[in-house]
Order: sequence, then C-alpha cells, then structure tokens
Amino acid sequence: MTLRKGEKMTISIQEHMAIDVCPGPIKPIKQISDYFPRFPRGLPATVGRSGTLRSAVSQPSVSPAEAPREEDEDVDQLFGAYGTTPAEQPAKCQAPEEAVDPEGYESDDCTTLGTLDFSLLYDQENNALHCTINKAKLPKLDYKKGLKPMDHNGLADPYVKLHLLPGASKANKLRTKTLRNTLNPTWNETLTYYGITDEDMIRKTLRISVCDEDKFRHNEFIGETRIPLKKLKPNQTKNFNICLEKQLPIDKTEDKSLEERGRILISLKYSSQKQALLVGIIRCAHLAAMDANGYSDPYVKTYLKPDEDKKSKHKTAVKKKTLNPEFNEEFCYEIKHGDLAKKTLEVTVWDYDIGKSNDFIGGVVLGINAKGERLKHWFDCLKNKDKKIERWHTLTNELPGAVLSD
Repeated sequence: MTLRKGEKMTISIQEHMAIDVCPGPIKPIKQISDYFPRFPRGLPATVGRSGTLRSAVSQPSVSPAEAPREEDEDVDQLFGAYGTTPAEQPAKCQAPEEAVDPEGYESDDCTTLGTLDFSLLYDQENNALHCTINKAKLPKLDYKKGLKPMDHNGLADPYVKLHLLPGASKANKLRTKTLRNTLNPTWNETLTYYGITDEDMIRKTLRISVCDEDKFRHNEFIGETRIPLKKLKPNQTKNFNICLEKQLPIDKTEDKSLEERGRILISLKYSSQKQALLVGIIRCAHLAAMDANGYSDPYVKTYLKPDEDKKSKHKTAVKKKTLNPEFNEEFCYEIKHGDLAKKTLEVTVWDYDIGKSNDFIGGVVLGINAKGERLKHWFDCLKNKDKKIERWHTLTNELPGAVLSD
C-alpha cells in the first residue's frame, strides 16, 4: 500500500485482525507497526461496548449444567456453610468467626501454633483434678510466616502451664518441667489440683498454655486451649488431642467477684485407745496471696473451745512462698468422747511475716453449731469412733470471735 502526499489512511481494528491472519508474503505486523509504533506488546486488545480494554483471548464459559458434578458439590458445601447462594457470595470473603470446640476443631492455628495431647480425670472421692500432659507437636517458627522463632535454631524449650479460671493467678497455676531444644516434646507428666469440688467442676474452666522458656528474656507464649470442667464426668478419664489457639484475655472482674480465701483438707478421728481427738492438717489449696510477691508463707493453727486453760493451741510449721502448702501434721486433744458434743474446733490459716503482725488468710469452724459440710464432718467423727475421716472445707474471711490475732 502506497500513500500519496496529503492522503489520509484509515484502518479498522477488524482489518488489522484480518491482515494478521491473511496468507501471503505480506508481513502485517511489521507494516502495521510502522504506522502504530506504540501498539502494546503481547495479546491484541479489543474495545468492548463499555469502552474499556479487555483481553481478546477469553476463557470459554461453561454453563452450570455443563460444570463437573464434583465441583458443584464442593460449591454447594462451601456456600451452604455461609448460608448464601453463589450469586450473593462476594468475590473475596472471610469465614465467619465460630465458637471454638476444645474437643477438636479445624483451624489455621493447627499449622501455625501446633497441637497438644493430654488427658483429664476428676477424682470425685478425693476432690482432685488430675491433668496428664502427654506430648505436643509444634511448628518450626520463622519470620517469613510472621511468627517469632523461639530460639536462634528454630527450636523451642517448651513447658506447659495450667491455670484454673476464675481464680487468683498464682494460687491456681501449675506447670510441667521444661524440655530443651525440641518441637516434639513428650512430658508424660501428671499435674494435680487438690480441693476441687463438684461446684468447681460446674463453674470453672481449665486453661492450658504452652510456652517457651527463655533464660535471658521473658518466656514466650506459644499457644493455649481452654476446657470447661463441666465437660468431664466424675472418675472417667477423658483424652484430648487438639489445636492450640492464640492467647485469649482473662476476665479479671469475674475473678474478683468469685474471690476465695482458699481451702483446707482436715482429718478427724476419735481414738478410743488414746481417749483423744486426733486432728490432722493435711494440706491447703488455692490460698489467697498476702505478700507483695504474689505468694504467702502459710501456717495453720487449731483450737478446741471452750478452752478455759488456754492450752488447746497447736500450730503447724511455716511453709515458705506457696499458696498450695502440704503440712501432713496431726495434733492430739485428750478429751472424753461424750464431751466432744460441747466443743468447737477452730482452724485458722495465717501468713507469717517477719517484724510485723501475721496476716489472717481464712478459717473454718467445726462443731455441733456448724452448718453444711462442717457439721456433717463433725457428726461423722462422733458417730464413727477410730475411723479417720477427711474432708475439704472452704475457708472464710471471717475471723473466729475468740481469735483476734495470732
């Protein structure tokens, strides 16, 4: 094609496309590029009715009837989960938040935070909750995934921490030993909460956290899970193998509203041979913290009243820096069996302080004028000579009237 001076050349895109596939010696791309040097590289473009550019090569459309059946089923399942039709579903969406089922659920956290294998057993007769931590499987964490590596080698020094909610933090925390340089720790370690009642099993939740121990910095949180204790059946072991979750906040207002002073395990036995009442102070659990370090230095005192000669006072040893002390001490009160109905046993727990008055933590009174479990414990002791009877009792913050100080 030759143009004379002053003539205008007009060519349509359709002609261009025709030239592009025309056989013969003509080289259309080279010639047209002479006239359109800025034509975009790659696939040619066509102008749609909207005036916007779109690719001239499009994917073949497939009607819903022609689509594969398996894909239809997948789509139905996908949209069915959200309760919408494909037309209503946005192009990009996120799955709605769902309530976490601690007995096993599918989550991205399974791959990012790892899994934990453990079992729980509520020993109803002994008021104990046993938590056996078996093993965990942790991912190798790196910066590319937006996660902080635990150690420079990508491994961790993991341990497991238990916390009963609601409840004071230090009084309700137990932990396993630390295992070094591993992402597949196996503990096979049993941690036990004592003084757990049926009421606790209804309203409390066990929080289980996996952490990485660091000698030079704060320990790193890896992941956690929470198990409502009402899911457990008394005296039946329940096994769990679940994904760890991200850290959740603790409702501290709820903790304060359900604040407790702690519990004490007491044994009573009237010995016919010794003609005496044997009072055993076995252990305390979940005591209130009285010191600035979040702990107490507890000890227990007992009185058998009325005490005209003021000789009935007995006192255990002091256990340093603990809220779950174990005493295992027994005191003997020589008294006729018939006189016990007129007596009252006062048991008080104190925090030992040097250079100032000791702090009262809580107490309990057993006797014929008591109520509930306290009365039942005393009655069972009087009724069953030479039989040791152990019971847990909740401490109250009311100081017994005759005991004004230590």
